[in-house]
Amino acid sequence: MKCPECDYDNKHEGKYCLNCGFTFLGDGDTPQDSNSLFYEFATYVDMVPKYARSVEPKFQNIFSRVFRKHSELEAERLFVVGTALTTPKLEEVKETWPKPWLFARVFLIALIAFIGLYVGVSIFKNINFIPGLIIVGAFAVPISTLIFFWEMNAPQNIAIYRIIYVVFIGGILSMLVALLFFNILRNNINPITIGIVEELAKALIVIFFVRTRKYRYILNGLLLGAAVGAGFAAFETAGYSLRALLSGSFPGLYSTILMRSFLAPGGHVAWAALTGAAFCRVQGNKTFELNMLFKPRFIRVFALVVLMHALWDTPIPGMFPVGQIFLMLVSWIVVFLMIKRGLKEIANKKVQLSSLPLKPTS
Repeated sequence: MKCPECDYDNKHEGKYCLNCGFTFLGDGDTPQDSNSLFYEFATYVDMVPKYARSVEPKFQNIFSRVFRKHSELEAERLFVVGTALTTPKLEEVKETWPKPWLFARVFLIALIAFIGLYVGVSIFKNINFIPGLIIVGAFAVPISTLIFFWEMNAPQNIAIYRIIYVVFIGGILSMLVALLFFNILRNNINPITIGIVEELAKALIVIFFVRTRKYRYILNGLLLGAAVGAGFAAFETAGYSLRALLSGSFPGLYSTILMRSFLAPGGHVAWAALTGAAFCRVQGNKTFELNMLFKPRFIRVFALVVLMHALWDTPIPGMFPVGQIFLMLVSWIVVFLMIKRGLKEIANKKVQLSSLPLKPTS
């Protein structure tokens, strides 16, 4: 049934649109209240992955849904995937470019919260707002970027609770591992060693989370890597913001949050995502082996990430933030190439699956 509100072609005979939540009314029907709509929606949970999104196989259309109107039901539907009951079968997975939009809404919500906290601190002079200001300011952009990777994970096989777990546990573990390495190299700290230490720390934690064959897709590696990177970036920004505040400079606090937030998508989040994707590409359906870390396909991406991190931290007079913006663009070019490769991987697996002989039924 085609929805008259959003033109989405629903593949079921229910009473509402799975895309926008519009209620289909038949003869003698009356509009449903929100509770009945929710329970009817729940009965179709297992259908969500199959009809989750309408996509076009064109990269230029990827952000076409950002400025469209979306219902709350549509937002909720994006989070009911990844469980044992709501993970789609491989043949149901779309291998064409998704159209993410929720990441922009998450950023807008975080921005509104940050502005409110800023008003509380700057206008009302209430110091109780400062912790919230730092926390929201530190997490807003990394989490929004992470939601983008969540929406791009076409297999839809990772639950949102798992992502939250990886953000916090993966973020803090990667920072602790980095501190351990820095302590070992405390007499030899420079942009190159910083790049190696921090990217190696994140890589070890990312690999710890994606080493199981459950997360065998390149897009899974991108998502879980981005989760570790988001945690690392947010905790680091919170620390630098607190340092600026303790120096007695409120302008320094605000400039630290704003500048690091602006640069966050092209830094730790993207770099860790690329590391995770490169490892999943190497591992595939195989059991984890240590020699996978020395495969050229992984080493090339990891070396690129380390190089970009080292260049990012290299103090070149007159180049900040132009150099960082250029590196952001490079990072995201590689990210989109990896997404394209991940979607192609799904297409190839679907072809292989369709070519397998059918099992005889008894």
